[in-house]
Amino acid sequence: MPTEQADQALLHIIAPPPVLYIGAFLLSIAIHAVFPLWGFPLPYLFKIPGGLLFLLSAAFARWAFWTMRQVGTTANPKQESQVLVTGGPFRFSRNPIYVAMTGLYLGLALLVNAFWPLMLLGPLLALMEWGVIRREEHYLAAKFGEPYTSYQSKVRRWL
Repeated sequence: MPTEQADQALLHIIAPPPVLYIGAFLLSIAIHAVFPLWGFPLPYLFKIPGGLLFLLSAAFARWAFWTMRQVGTTANPKQESQVLVTGGPFRFSRNPIYVAMTGLYLGLALLVNAFWPLMLLGPLLALMEWGVIRREEHYLAAKFGEPYTSYQSKVRRWL
């Protein structure tokens, strides 16, 4: 059972991460429709790397979700974590799903040959850091205590 402090942190992420990523991408495409900026030269050269990045990121996300399901916890940041996950992709990143979402976002930016998604990526990552990740870390530290802080000291936040 989480402590009251952990429960408060759990309830205070600003929005579900997929909503933030999809919202930022759709906003960037809307801005691009009104104020198009240059795309990448020779856009067909970026289709293959964009597609590969998208597919690799989707596979990385799938691995992270599968790992969480295997140990019996949820990937939903608005629900209570049952287990501290440190295996699978969590050996390399404390946030492999967010790494994957960032890769999906970048892959799509390359596929659609639009500059605005790249312009909004920095603010999106800052919002994720402040509005989601730090709050989740606070929750996990309150919920799991020393095992989480030890894990936190050994594994990077991103990659």
